[in-house]
Amino acid sequence: MDVYFNTKRDLLVVKKGFPMPPIAAQGKWRKSKKRVVKVSDEIRSALQRQGYYMRKVRDLHSNRD
Repeated sequence: MDVYFNTKRDLLVVKKGFPMPPIAAQGKWRKSKKRVVKVSDEIRSALQRQGYYMRKVRDLHSNRD
């Protein structure tokens, strides 16, 4: 898996060897240098379904009620 962050610290996880999804074409993404060992079931199922997982920082903060 390749993990990317943009300037707003949004998260994008793409299957290794897959191209960037069109939804991520807007904005500048930087690849994380850290190796990913484990991911959540939510991310794993999204990768199987569509080849990528994307989460905005504001989505993470809205779940903290």
